[in-house]
Amino acid sequence: MNILLVEDNESIIKGLNYTFAKNNLSLIPFNNIKDATKYINEHDISLIILDITLPDGNGFNLYEDVIKKKNIPTIFLTAKDEEDDIVKGLEIGAEDYITKPFSSKELLARVNKVLLRNQKKTIIKIGDISYDLDKALLSKNNEKIELTALELKLVNLLFNNLGKVVSREQILDKIWEWTGNDVDDHTITVYFKRIREKMGVDIITTVKGIGYRIDEE
Repeated sequence: MNILLVEDNESIIKGLNYTFAKNNLSLIPFNNIKDATKYINEHDISLIILDITLPDGNGFNLYEDVIKKKNIPTIFLTAKDEEDDIVKGLEIGAEDYITKPFSSKELLARVNKVLLRNQKKTIIKIGDISYDLDKALLSKNNEKIELTALELKLVNLLFNNLGKVVSREQILDKIWEWTGNDVDDHTITVYFKRIREKMGVDIITTVKGIGYRIDEE
């Protein structure tokens, strides 16, 4: 399993190498975009931990120009903690976003979560709720939960991004794509209220000011 670290801070590289090695995970470090890009294009990679500010460029650009095309799960690791940067990182498709200073154990936990999530489990179970990704079927205690077509699409969107925030902007864009209707934030709130009521249990987390997320149990 190849886990790539693109980071130019030597103390962070050493610390994470130690932590990952203790947990039987191999970390491959690069301190610039040029060398990282060459490696990414020549090897299979399970996950990338990516800094945004690098000596020879921007991590966002590396992600959009190279990594995203290869569909490699990515966690942004950066000192840029402004809300706009966090939202951008999630909107362009990253699995997670962690800001410096950070706990190595927390990062490791998030890495393990992403690796587990990307094992392509077909049926996701959270308490009494289960969702079949292949059949797009939501159930509670093995009984189908009846949803409208749009509600089901929203549920599918969250389960396909399990553990990851789906921003309100992404949801608005998706609803436009699916229906051609231009809706507002209030309408999104109403949709998720109805979905929660039909589930009878609240497994959908509202991330204030950003969007919605479903976490693994």
